[in-house]
Amino acid sequence: MFSNQAGSRRWTHFRSALQLAIQRSAHKWTFEDFAECFPLYVEEDKNGSSATFNSISDYIEAQNLRDLDKLFKDYNVQENVDILHQVVNDGKERKANKAAGNDTWKDKLDPRVAVAARTIPILSAEATRLRALIAQLEDENRQLESELQETVKATDDMNESVLELLNNFDTVLEGWKQVPMEEIEAWTVQTAESLKPVLRS
Repeated sequence: MFSNQAGSRRWTHFRSALQLAIQRSAHKWTFEDFAECFPLYVEEDKNGSSATFNSISDYIEAQNLRDLDKLFKDYNVQENVDILHQVVNDGKERKANKAAGNDTWKDKLDPRVAVAARTIPILSAEATRLRALIAQLEDENRQLESELQETVKATDDMNESVLELLNNFDTVLEGWKQVPMEEIEAWTVQTAESLKPVLRS
């Protein structure tokens, strides 16, 4: 069930050991244990119950292998074990060649100092990257804030224009209501008369 990608010897042994452990645990439950749980079924159908027991054991094994394979993929276990294998081999090679590097362990070296020497540069680089990202986000935030203020101002100006137009409309309407109806009728008749085409003889 495990993926058969080629990997380091350490990965192959690690995977094989887990596969063997799963096989053993899946088949540790014997047919006698099964018969104790389901005595009537076993008594009535010996062959069928044996086949059922084997199917259950095979299913447990296959399911466990699938679950483990998914964990391996989710957490890049093969890649990490291969990296560990490479680190160990590099260390053995350096030891065989007596080539001590700057990061060689020394008895009097405080573990905190060794960890700090490795992690502080990485953390500093990450902090620099994060500061640059924060500065970029702040710039974008300022730009968005400016655009938002412009939009709000344009909306306020538009609201004022609409309000002024509505006020003017109300004023005109009120003025129109004040005009006597007789004058409107007279004006309408006069306008209609003046717009009639002159008939030529």
